[in-house]
Amino acid sequence: MTEQSATDPGDNPPQPSSTHLVLIPSYNPGAQVYDTVRAARARWAPVWVVVDGSSDGSAEGLQALAAADAQLRVMVLPENRGKGAAVLHGLDAAAAAGYTHVLTMDSDGQHPADRIPVFMAASQQQPRAMVLGVPVFDASAPNLRVQGRKVSNAWANLETLWAGIGDSLYGFRVYPVEALRRIMHRQTWMRRFDFDPEAVVRLSWAGIPAVNLPAPVRYLRAEEGGVSHFNYWRDNALLTWMHTRLFLGFVLRLPLLLWRRLRGG
Repeated sequence: MTEQSATDPGDNPPQPSSTHLVLIPSYNPGAQVYDTVRAARARWAPVWVVVDGSSDGSAEGLQALAAADAQLRVMVLPENRGKGAAVLHGLDAAAAAGYTHVLTMDSDGQHPADRIPVFMAASQQQPRAMVLGVPVFDASAPNLRVQGRKVSNAWANLETLWAGIGDSLYGFRVYPVEALRRIMHRQTWMRRFDFDPEAVVRLSWAGIPAVNLPAPVRYLRAEEGGVSHFNYWRDNALLTWMHTRLFLGFVLRLPLLLWRRLRGG
């Protein structure tokens, strides 16, 4: 099987990759998920969706799409377990099928499907690395969200001794499968909203370099089909606890991180 190039697909369907797949965790996304999946499939094959206990009927609709598309796979979890848990389910399945890398993207239409080939090409060129999206915001972005992420990014950069994480929260990124699976199976964290920032910090601790690429982000209004499950108090409390334990881990790892920095690694 051949790898897809980072060019506009035009009228040609993407050729299936034997190493890289798109993984979309999905929880009650509404009708927008179908546009998201179709856009991803127009740019890459295969695309897998993990339905995280959705109750909005999207599981059935996605399964109907998959029945007509051999390069679309839909996995349905019986109950909501959180984004990180859904990603881990997909990672385990990807590893079992022989895939080495996954590009994660949200199901709600915020992430740019047209950037998938560019990110996959960067990953194919540097397979040891994680390829991180750095969000390019437009006028639709809530200022509270834009400003608030700066706090998490500052903590993530401190916890990794400024190892090059461009953005800790943006979930449009490519992960090396085995490196992330090893980290997640060693502990019980990273299963919900804390998944994205904790994943990049712990991968950085494990010596995985970061490649940062710009990627537009769009916040859809409710009338456009936008659905948000972000809860300001709950999720920020989760992030605060996450950074507390990561900072403690950073203190324990500081000698190793300093040694790497002195070696230029």
